[in-house]
Amino acid sequence: MSGAGDPAALDDPALEPLGGLGPLLPVADTPVNGTRPPLRARLLAVVSAYLPLLLMGLLALGTWWLVKNTPGAPSASVPLAPRHEPDYTMRRFTVQRYTPAGPLRAQIDGDELRHYPDTDTIEIDAPRVRAHGLDGRVTVASAVRALSNGDATEVQLFGDARVRREATASEPALQFQGEFLHAFLRTEQVRSHLPVLLTRGATELRGDSLQYDNVDRVAQLHGRVRASFAAPAADPRAATRRNDAAKPPLRHAADVPAAAPAGAAR
Repeated sequence: MSGAGDPAALDDPALEPLGGLGPLLPVADTPVNGTRPPLRARLLAVVSAYLPLLLMGLLALGTWWLVKNTPGAPSASVPLAPRHEPDYTMRRFTVQRYTPAGPLRAQIDGDELRHYPDTDTIEIDAPRVRAHGLDGRVTVASAVRALSNGDATEVQLFGDARVRREATASEPALQFQGEFLHAFLRTEQVRSHLPVLLTRGATELRGDSLQYDNVDRVAQLHGRVRASFAAPAADPRAATRRNDAAKPPLRHAADVPAAAPAGAAR
């Protein structure tokens, strides 16, 4: 047993020098009794030293992942532009439009109707239109297919298009016929950029395009225009005068010689 003054005790490397620089404990990498601790013990000591730093790194990484994957506040929904698809259809239908005063303005019949919300237009198969003008005159129209605006004041007719204004006591019937006609029911106009046949009574007019205004009673035909006019009707009074002139003149009784009595001597 060595005493306090034993020089071997002072030279023990496992003890800190006198001066209080650290605890009097063996350090992991410091050999004890001349031997180093095993590798497992040294690794455990290193992990224990860096474990708080590793935990803080994992916590920061988890926080970053949560922030990145957390959904944000809902943004205002942007309305989608309407597509050119019908929002409703009708079959074997009848649509009627009335004036603010109450009378019927127009009636549209057809085999099938399709309404497109993006353009507010109505497409009709086999349309039949009947409209009443401001003067009460009736206009009828028909075609293979029609395209109308929302309030049915404009109707485009495609394929064997016909627009006819019925006759009145003072005017004959007026009809437009072609592969395309654009009828404006409110302003009473008919237009077309394709050839049109215009018929008024027995008179026919053909042109490569048409602009007609019923209010002004003016029809403009453009391009190659051909016309066929009916012969004017004969005046019935002139025919009576001709018949009277062809008859033999009447003679009075004084101008006719008296017949001789029977048996009279000659």
